[in-house]
Amino acid sequence: MNARLERLGSLIGRLAVATIFFHSGWGKLGDLGGVAAHVAAKGLPAPELAALAAGLLELVVPGEYGGAFEQVSATAICLTRQWLARHSGALDTAFVMQGLGSYPVALAAQPELRRTLLPKVARGELICAFALTEPEAGSDVSGMQTVAEPDPDSDGGVILRGHKTFISNAGIADSYVVFAREAEPDPDSGKPRFGAFWMSCNLEGLSVTPIQVTAPHPIGTLDLDDVRVDARHRLGAPGEGLRIALGNLDQFRPTVGAAALGIADRAIEESARHLRERVQFGRPLAKQQGLRFAMAELAAEHVAAQLVVYRAAAARDRGDATPDQPAMAKLLATELAQRAVDRCVQNFGGRGVVVGEVPERLYREVRALRIYEGTSE
Repeated sequence: MNARLERLGSLIGRLAVATIFFHSGWGKLGDLGGVAAHVAAKGLPAPELAALAAGLLELVVPGEYGGAFEQVSATAICLTRQWLARHSGALDTAFVMQGLGSYPVALAAQPELRRTLLPKVARGELICAFALTEPEAGSDVSGMQTVAEPDPDSDGGVILRGHKTFISNAGIADSYVVFAREAEPDPDSGKPRFGAFWMSCNLEGLSVTPIQVTAPHPIGTLDLDDVRVDARHRLGAPGEGLRIALGNLDQFRPTVGAAALGIADRAIEESARHLRERVQFGRPLAKQQGLRFAMAELAAEHVAAQLVVYRAAAARDRGDATPDQPAMAKLLATELAQRAVDRCVQNFGGRGVVVGEVPERLYREVRALRIYEGTSE
């Protein structure tokens, strides 16, 4: 436990470094190395590059491949996401997508592929994407229609045909993990089987169309038109794709709750500051009892949601998590964050909907959390 706490202390130190970068107007991209040199030309702002270059990406890779922990720690990622989302939803997304897009490789790729890719992820030299969602397969991932047909010209290889949508990092990713329906159903049950595949961004037949969303970040659709994938790049055995996808989501679902906690942190803090400073009817708004009641309830709900989130993360790290724990964590924290941000906007009045004000940014950034990686419903 002491060694673990020491590593977590190191994490907090990295966050402190990232704080300095984030607030310093850092602009010397060439000095950041790794992720900065690779991503600068693709449009991520300098502060985001700086924070990622502070060593945070080591948290999403197992220790054997350059990671900070022997196994990827949900608790450490929760701590990181809570801090990052408090300051920048875009930075939080940039960080966690490296985990979502690479963890399936750590789970199920052949050793050679793991040795090739994962150290690059830890160093920030490879941008990753997780391609699961389809136009008609959102919450119901088993409804995916992208198909993996056997490639007659490649022993064990497949040809991918289909469409993926709402794929974060689409267009800037170097590396995609793609899920598809196997051509042949399960021989015993007759039910569809699904496969998981790693593919490079430069494969022939892959095209990307950007999508504009409320809180801007790189996201888009993937069109797979006879994309050939080598047998070495299959993740797991045929038919194990759904298990890999759901295992990946189980690892990261508590961390969505942590990101929501970070947004709620900021919303509550901004509300409290504004209520102390804003004078109406001859006294600060913080003296209005009705407003104080609302803020007290949010603060209490925040403590409760935080306990549920970190309980789920700790259970995941111990290996005794149950499926309901990450689901509860995400549900409670994201619903709380939505209420906290809405109250923040309301407390600010007209300023709350002015572009560039913190409440307006939080309002855009919080909404997607109740949708992705499993809707509240």
